[in-house]
Amino acid sequence: MENKQRPVKNPYFAGIILGIVLFAAFALTQGGLGASGALSRINIAITKVFAPEHVDHVSTFAAAAAGDKSALDHASIFLLIGTFVGGMASAFFNKRLKVEVFKGSRITKPQRLFFALLGGIIMGYGARFARGCTSGQALSGGAVLSLGSWAFMFSVFIGGYAVAYFVRRLWLD
Repeated sequence: MENKQRPVKNPYFAGIILGIVLFAAFALTQGGLGASGALSRINIAITKVFAPEHVDHVSTFAAAAAGDKSALDHASIFLLIGTFVGGMASAFFNKRLKVEVFKGSRITKPQRLFFALLGGIIMGYGARFARGCTSGQALSGGAVLSLGSWAFMFSVFIGGYAVAYFVRRLWLD
């Protein structure tokens, strides 16, 4: 039996499905899509295990988990889990599930992993600083025509194009 990858989905079809999922998220949870809130809640839950008095006294933490409240009792946690499980299931059923590191010929795997981790840390800090991650800002904020979210997305694309000029040599053969 041949183990051939299935072709990728039509991006317009995928966009329609994403729009339906976003609409359902607004309708069912009164909030949009986004991952940074769930990661923040996981951090608060871990902090509550080791320093519950800190969670009870810091106002940003207390709103999510003070007293008997659980930081994990929120729709964003289920969204994060569903995104991970759904992505893994899709990759498995479409024969695309494998561990690999994408990199250019002029960069080593450890360098690629280091820069990916560094970029993730910077994006994570930026997401908390901006009070929303890329998915929350672009998808949810953009869908409700938030001016700040649109400005954010234009800034992401402008910044991406500006930086691409300087790092393109790492990807070219």
